[in-house]
Amino acid sequence: MALVTDLLDWLQSLPPAGVTAGAGLLVFGETTLGLGFITPGETGLLILGTTANSTGKFLIMWLVTTVCAIAGDTVGYLLGRRFGPRLRQTKVVEKHGAEAWDRATDLLRRRGSAAVLVAIFLPVLRTLLPAAAGASGLPLRRFLPAVAVGAAAWCALHIGIGTAAGEAARRLESLVGAGSWVLLGLIVVTAVAVLVVKRRRVRAAAR
Repeated sequence: MALVTDLLDWLQSLPPAGVTAGAGLLVFGETTLGLGFITPGETGLLILGTTANSTGKFLIMWLVTTVCAIAGDTVGYLLGRRFGPRLRQTKVVEKHGAEAWDRATDLLRRRGSAAVLVAIFLPVLRTLLPAAAGASGLPLRRFLPAVAVGAAAWCALHIGIGTAAGEAARRLESLVGAGSWVLLGLIVVTAVAVLVVKRRRVRAAAR
């Protein structure tokens, strides 16, 4: 039983329009304030990127996800403009990204629109920076061009990684067989479990 190959074949058997729309929604959620802490936009784009196994599919998914990323960032920016620094005190930001919000506003003060290009590639900061940009008063005419360039590069990068990873996984499975993937999965699960236990012990000791 070829576990990874079967999964990739199943993903590629899904309706292309549905897969592309799903990728777009995940990216929109990732880039909109608050939803980025819930929706696995980056991970989802990597997984769905495995279906972009032709130039046409890649370009369509890239175009759709880029538009959705720009739309999500714009929503975040407008929320920042509407509610201003009060967003810093919301439960979502306080719980998941208060420190990231402070980093984002500091980066915006020092770098302006260049900060938008940098933050797009940084987890958590990517979700918060559009709203922070709106709250800080960064002009929309400076925000949008930076977002467009950064979103296009971010989407292309993750779709490309997903495509390459899918092809590499197929080749690797054909060499090592499905049994090795099961063993690898058990090792990864064990490593993650050990890491979680260690973190909990460290937190308990700190308390």
